Amino acid sequence: VHKAEGVKVAIDGLHRLNAICPYFTMFPLSFPLDVLRSGFGPRDRVLDPFCGRGTTNMAARLLGLWSLGVDSSPVAAAITAAKLVRVSPEAIATETRNILGQSTDVEVPSGEFWEWAFHRETLQEIAKLRAALSEDCSAPERIAIRGLVLGALHGPRTKGLPSHLSNQSPRTYAPKPAYAVRFWKARKMSPPRVAVAEVIERRARRYYSNELAATGHVLLADSREPSVLETFEQPFHWIITSPPYYGMRTYVPDQWLRNWFVGGPAEVEYSARSQLSHRSPEDFARDLRAVWRNAAAKAAKGATLVIRFGGISDRNADPTGILLESLEDTAWRVKLVRDAGKPNRGRRQADTFLKHRPRPSGEIDVWAYRT
Repeated sequence: VHKAEGVKVAIDGLHRLNAICPYFTMFPLSFPLDVLRSGFGPRDRVLDPFCGRGTTNMAARLLGLWSLGVDSSPVAAAITAAKLVRVSPEAIATETRNILGQSTDVEVPSGEFWEWAFHRETLQEIAKLRAALSEDCSAPERIAIRGLVLGALHGPRTKGLPSHLSNQSPRTYAPKPAYAVRFWKARKMSPPRVAVAEVIERRARRYYSNELAATGHVLLADSREPSVLETFEQPFHWIITSPPYYGMRTYVPDQWLRNWFVGGPAEVEYSARSQLSHRSPEDFARDLRAVWRNAAAKAAKGATLVIRFGGISDRNADPTGILLESLEDTAWRVKLVRDAGKPNRGRRQADTFLKHRPRPSGEIDVWAYRT
């Protein structure tokens, strides 16, 4: 719900879908909403070349704007896609039960971690959904199911109705196997039997009960490649994004369980494929520059680029300098650099599960325009 004058977005209900699957690193919905409220037009188009969990796309959808999200992570693309479909909770529930009711044999991962992470019957149901969605995830119902499972795959146990499918875990990133098994064993925490269909149905009612027009598209692709945006003829008026921070290379291993569900391996993958180069600040800025040039090639004259960027505590590099260097020799002209404060740390449970992760430090917002 929004008004053309002043653009007031109803908080109750419409914003829920943005929380379908949390990341450890994510900016708040208020950030892209406030940017767009500063002067969007009804026909404006929005691009996020590092869309992550699709927060910019969600903001655009709430305001009735078409958006494109691009990310090299299959998990990120799946979450963003789930925020762009229009589907009813009833259709989601029906499709879930249809898939789980099929008498097909599927590959179920084995080993000590899997035995402690999930009840065997729960894992069997998860694996059945994984197999079906890996074969065909084109229908809105299936896109929504995939997003709902990604958000429920791991998280804390509750005293009431379960909201997650795993043994006690962080919500925002997957526990590493060796540490998690020691954690569960020491506390004698056996995985609970969770009915997957019931969790999906409850989450579907929460996240898909409100009517929103389906606007936007997501691409699983590398934004550094010039060909990614070639097929989009209409120009973009807003580019709102937050690139990976220099030195933050744990995105793939942090999401390894979700990556498994969308078709990846059943173990932690430490590959840096499809990621920006972290060899040096100069290499990192060069890779970012390729993204800004590609976006400029498809942006309207006068289009606005807004970037939230920061650093991490274990890298002695200036994030402001890196970002400004990346914008050199592009069609973007910087008009504002301002302090965005410090991101909130994870909750104590997340800190307990992984104590030595790099910590984000201060953040900045850079505004630029297309010349």
